[in-house]
Amino acid sequence: MINRIRDIRRDKGMTLADLAEACNPPTTAQTIGRLETGMRNLSLKWMDRIAAALGVDPEMLVRSEANEQAQVVATLGADGPEAIAKPRDALLPTELGGAIESGGPLLVLTVEAATGPYVPGDQLWLRQIAPEDAARAINRDVLVPRKGGRFAFGRLIDRQGKLVGLLPPGTGQKQQVVDDPAWIGVAEMLVRSL
Repeated sequence: MINRIRDIRRDKGMTLADLAEACNPPTTAQTIGRLETGMRNLSLKWMDRIAAALGVDPEMLVRSEANEQAQVVATLGADGPEAIAKPRDALLPTELGGAIESGGPLLVLTVEAATGPYVPGDQLWLRQIAPEDAARAINRDVLVPRKGGRFAFGRLIDRQGKLVGLLPPGTGQKQQVVDDPAWIGVAEMLVRSL
């Protein structure tokens, strides 16, 4: 089993101390850190306490190693998309409602600054497809890897040979062209907290 406490805590914007205080009864940040890293056994009692403090169901705190989990791979800021230092598990929305198509792995782009129709806190869930399948993603928002571990994000407006043309979501931005991307992440679902 994989412990997901750290990912959930970070997605909720909580520090170790915040989570420790939110527990009933309160505990220490050091104890939470040990539970997150597996240095201390995560009992059912601890799962219930931590889940209540995070406002999630206890079963969300762990997942099977056999199941492939959607990964947060990039953030969208004022200067465009940026890779995160280490991909992390994304929190699944409680009901997918059939919005996700079948296909390649799921990726997640988190929005940190208002960009086009996206606001801070949004999560854009993307389905990875092969570049040769780009025709089915025309006029959809996509995340495309570029050389050097960087990304381009925008509306897919053109595909010619190995070149992919994107129109960034902000106003007054120029078309970006990416040469021979390894994959294309097609936006399938927007998760926005209300």
